[in-house]
Amino acid sequence: MRDLSRNSDQLVEIGRRFERRGWVLGTSGNFSTVIAREPLRLAITPSGAHKGELTADQILEIDENCEPAPPAAARPSAEARLHVEIVRTLGAGAVLHTHSIWSTLLSDRHAATGGLVIEGYEMLKGLEGVKTHEHQEWIPVLENDQDMPRLAGRLQEVLSRNPTCHAFLLRRHGMYTWGDSLAQAVRHVEIVEFLLEAVARGDQLASWDARKQTRPGHQ
Repeated sequence: MRDLSRNSDQLVEIGRRFERRGWVLGTSGNFSTVIAREPLRLAITPSGAHKGELTADQILEIDENCEPAPPAAARPSAEARLHVEIVRTLGAGAVLHTHSIWSTLLSDRHAATGGLVIEGYEMLKGLEGVKTHEHQEWIPVLENDQDMPRLAGRLQEVLSRNPTCHAFLLRRHGMYTWGDSLAQAVRHVEIVEFLLEAVARGDQLASWDARKQTRPGHQ
């Protein structure tokens, strides 16, 4: 219980921090961190909770089958299966899911190509293992699915093909990232959210410039 209590306080603070940034509005998003690996146990946010108003006693402990430890007055999101899959496949220590406007828009725009490449930004060096702004970061996009076992299976395939990626997007849904620790996962959220917003706003500015160039009488 001591491990759950410590992790609960951290997840509550992350919820407040991310809600202030507009990354987990309403009841969107979910966060988890590994308590133990043998057997696997995660501390995870409950389904339907406003992340900016979380309290420590709301945080659940679940096993590898996403079953909460008793006594539990709530249940984890169905997406807890995705958290477990990321931990299993990549050995992550924490998984964070946000619902920013930019990740949602880009997930739809790049769904047809299966993802997007981000390169040339200094902020890329904030991602674990990245040493240069010339790095090409591939962010896969998965089609959203209410069948969580099926979606978790597709996720496992994508992560196995792209073991060095730092995040993925669910179409019209949001972004998942992770880290060896909760602190690293938080850093990755901040970096990836910045990069997604920079790309989306850059595309927007380019579109405005193109429209200006085609207006009659433009000099």
